[in-house]
Amino acid sequence: MTATISPANDFEAMRTAMVVSQLRPNAVNDPRVVAAMAAVARETFVPSEAAPLAYRDTAVPLGNGRAANLPIATGRLLTEARLQPGDRVLLIGAATGYTAAVLAGLVGHVVAVESDADLAARARAALAGVTGVELVEGPLEHGHAAGAPYDVIVVDGAVEELPEALVDQVREGGRIVAGLVDRGVTRLAAGRRTGGGFGLVGFADIESVVLPGFARRRGFSF
Repeated sequence: MTATISPANDFEAMRTAMVVSQLRPNAVNDPRVVAAMAAVARETFVPSEAAPLAYRDTAVPLGNGRAANLPIATGRLLTEARLQPGDRVLLIGAATGYTAAVLAGLVGHVVAVESDADLAARARAALAGVTGVELVEGPLEHGHAAGAPYDVIVVDGAVEELPEALVDQVREGGRIVAGLVDRGVTRLAAGRRTGGGFGLVGFADIESVVLPGFARRRGFSF
């Protein structure tokens, strides 16, 4: 007798494969991060026609020129953030809410910022019933100063530079993780704000989706 595999079981198998073949072999070695990503149904955070792509090692188109970050990029960022259960986290680039849902299982409170109205609306629907997440609609580069200071800022995508006004929203001693765009190549980076300033240091050359609003300011040329 041949067993019938339902679509739900298919997604569960894909989620397990993501953990086994993408996360664990690539230094996503925080057991809490692995467990949280294994628990969240990523397929519910992407358009229905893109659901079969939800667990692949690729960016998933979300519309309006945006895409969900690669699972390995998000997993490495969350691992490098050294998240603690009581942390207050500012998430930049909420998109449709997937990473906010993962963070909700890891920290005390999440403020998730999204600039695209359509994506924000989908995030609200997808996050219904998820506790500990506050969704804020507004420019990504502005963050959410009203909720500062945060213990951690997670930028779930790649940027050319981080504005000082955003860095100022993490407490002294707090951590920031982000993707960086450097001459057309993306890499993941992390840093800690101290009394002496702040800087990001790359830790992995991994593809990451580029977020809007963070283009480096160009100087005048003659």
